[in-house]
Amino acid sequence: MTKSKTFDCAIIGGGFTGLAAAAELTRTGHSVIILEKETELGGLAAGFDVGGYELERFYHHWFTSDTHVNALAKQVGVEDQIILRESNTGMYYSGQRFRLSTPGDLLRFGAIQVHDRIRTGFATLFVRRIKNWRALENLTAKEWLTRLFGKKVYAVIWEPLLIGKFGKYADEISAVWFWNKLALRGSSRGAGGSEQLAYFRGGFAKLAREVAAYVQGHGGTIATGVEVTRITPNEQGVVVETADGPVSARTALLTVPLPIAGRLLEHDTPPSYQEKLNKIKYLGNVCLILEMTRSLSGLYWTNVNDPSFPFVGIIEHTNFEPTESYGGRHIVYLSKYLPVDDPLYAMNADEAFEFALPHLQRMFPDFDENWVTQRHVWTAEYAQPIVVRHYSSLIPAFETPVPHTYLASMAQVYPEDRGTNYAIREGRCAAEKIRSQLEIAHTDAA
Repeated sequence: MTKSKTFDCAIIGGGFTGLAAAAELTRTGHSVIILEKETELGGLAAGFDVGGYELERFYHHWFTSDTHVNALAKQVGVEDQIILRESNTGMYYSGQRFRLSTPGDLLRFGAIQVHDRIRTGFATLFVRRIKNWRALENLTAKEWLTRLFGKKVYAVIWEPLLIGKFGKYADEISAVWFWNKLALRGSSRGAGGSEQLAYFRGGFAKLAREVAAYVQGHGGTIATGVEVTRITPNEQGVVVETADGPVSARTALLTVPLPIAGRLLEHDTPPSYQEKLNKIKYLGNVCLILEMTRSLSGLYWTNVNDPSFPFVGIIEHTNFEPTESYGGRHIVYLSKYLPVDDPLYAMNADEAFEFALPHLQRMFPDFDENWVTQRHVWTAEYAQPIVVRHYSSLIPAFETPVPHTYLASMAQVYPEDRGTNYAIREGRCAAEKIRSQLEIAHTDAA
């Protein structure tokens, strides 16, 4: 790490927000250093080894409407590695598995009456036409979805998903958060109604490395395994304190979760700012990943609408990205959002698998635990901000009270929900603002 140099920008966090910001700043000739606590770049999209192949720790894809991912891939010269594939989804409800990938599947969805299926189809189309999300900020998802789809549809389809995702916070979630989910999925459907999703050949971790190589090729510095402990202003800009020594920079961009940002800035910010950062709460996530000899189902994504099942989703990755990408292995993710004091969060891979086993056997009666050759578990402490009513009033500003220090985290993504596409958007937007500040400072100095 170059300690004697003063960088134009020190970026704390090597996820896609930080990588995108660094790519944009170095493209325009600015000196940048990325400081990442983990040994791997990519944040939640970081990879790990499965028998000599690389897989994301947490499942990833992007939608055909996610233009910011495409733009970044094009910028670094790897747009030809984007793969588009049709996906298929389903639902587990009342002991049955239903396919729900197309309008025709909805018409055959026997868990609700025919008139409710028709109403659901028209209501979904109506949601995609809503542009003024601010009109929904005063409503909870429960209030809005019940009004739009009816009580029965809400109870069967939407309420279990809200509870599965947010637990005790389910009734507090904003209608805006759910509106975005419905509108986004609709924007990624083809002419026949089936959903198309995108993936990067070799995985998102490979895309992160491609962006990192671009940053380094344009003069940027990347330091992994480096923990930042404090950010302090000085006459030249800021000093970023790390376990490996200080780094000087004219500006700093924090792309870390709000509680971590608060701790880095707590010595130089008033209590009111700390309170602002702490108003947004988070849920953690546990992903249990199974390497298997065969498939569980023919579906890529199964929403679990059963409160007795401990995971909200079963994502069979190799029903989207072929098994050939992983040496013939079938890859299954079991995902659960939860408070980090939940016992499941502390389980190792074997414990989590034993916990999940009876539930898997209930959902898939033919399932044999011998199909599983390896299991892995990954956790993320700040996986999902809890988006409540009037969330826009809670979001901290890009500028922090510390001079020359800026904040771009996934909790500031709104009205959209966090995701790689919007992480990239926020990073590029942050870079543009920082570049303007640097140019103003240069002009003043001249």
